[in-house]
Amino acid sequence: MTRRRFLGASAVATMGFQVVPSRVFGANSRLAVAGIGAGGKGRADITGAAKAGADIVALCDVDDDRGANMFKAHPKAKRFKDFRVMLEKMGKSIDACTISTPDHTHAVATSMAMKMGKHCYTQKPLTHNVYEARHLTKLAAETGVATQMGNQAHAGEPIRRAVELVRAGIIGNVTEAHIWTNRPIWPQGIKARPAKADIPKGLDWDNWLGPAPFREYGKGYVPFAWRGWWDFGTGALGDMACHIMDMAWWSLELGAPSSVKAQHGGNSVESAPNWAVIDYQFGYRGKRPPVKLVWYDGMKNGVQNGPSLETTDGVKMVKKGKGAFGSVLIGDKGRMFFNRRSTEWLITGRDEDEVKQIEAKTKKTIPRTKDNYAEWVDAATGKGHKPLSRFEIAGPFTEMVLLGNLAIRAGEEVKWDAKKMESTSGKANRYIRSEYRKGWEL
Repeated sequence: MTRRRFLGASAVATMGFQVVPSRVFGANSRLAVAGIGAGGKGRADITGAAKAGADIVALCDVDDDRGANMFKAHPKAKRFKDFRVMLEKMGKSIDACTISTPDHTHAVATSMAMKMGKHCYTQKPLTHNVYEARHLTKLAAETGVATQMGNQAHAGEPIRRAVELVRAGIIGNVTEAHIWTNRPIWPQGIKARPAKADIPKGLDWDNWLGPAPFREYGKGYVPFAWRGWWDFGTGALGDMACHIMDMAWWSLELGAPSSVKAQHGGNSVESAPNWAVIDYQFGYRGKRPPVKLVWYDGMKNGVQNGPSLETTDGVKMVKKGKGAFGSVLIGDKGRMFFNRRSTEWLITGRDEDEVKQIEAKTKKTIPRTKDNYAEWVDAATGKGHKPLSRFEIAGPFTEMVLLGNLAIRAGEEVKWDAKKMESTSGKANRYIRSEYRKGWEL
């Protein structure tokens, strides 16, 4: 770190994070957004923010080729390869940031921006590990900036309406949830790192590594397959659970699990497994009964891993094209098969007239919005409600999801003490937080 950057960071620290946004927005004001990560998912996030009414004033990407489309689309935006330099030089000109980098950089970039009073939209999973999720949750409460995690379907009608109906008792008291995905569609279960190779022209490998341990560049990391490596990604679970678990976790108000255990195949020290079945146990929440939530990913013996779909319910669901990913909630009055992209859910085991009556009587109590970018931009400019996937909500959700990776990596059941943020199993605790390279500390 330069002396100037160190002094700036120290000044922020002494403020106790009591930061407020730098501007008060009027009727014609537009949010000045900087995109951290302009390629890949960054393209969608930057474009989404712009369509929601934001001005794109700066773009940061470590890869010239990956960022090229957004550089061309926003020619007036200033370009950077290091988000720390961008925030230092343009801090007074930036109101908010989209963070669309690989998982291992999410928390460091987001934390720095929030401490400077910037509203943050950060891609899922919100963080790379459990500690970072707790850190950003606390920081969001302290800074008061508008935040949103990028699990886009959270803002859509299918999830918001399903949450209302589940809470209204459309399938009674829910005691089980089974959730599956066809991911990974990138290599996992890898035993050795790729061989050293020449760094592609235009890629700043050191900045791409950011807070992660130094690794020689090799083919098999950039731009997509980093998801399968523990140093950079969170595997199929981290990549998809913040999308697909969302309705179940939200509607059942699950909070933190009491225990998590995993079965998996093809695991190694370096990489996430080829497949996993993860069993989360949740206790009573008021009068609500305990819930078992089971996650399935990958290919097991050449077949997509998942709950049995041999029942009539399952066959109908597959015929509707919902086989690649989805969820089923099991209640004492029926089952609900759900896909986050459709309101054509399937309710079985309950009288059809009863289902229709509940649907007709259940009011829409959850705020609706155009999309999750508009929800965030409107909140940041004082024109709308607090985002419903803000970090105070998304942080605990991400923490819950990533406990599954603790169970995988520890190779034993994780008995979770949420208040202490630790497991009674010593092996799992080593994976709660990470070490950061010098100059990239959280």
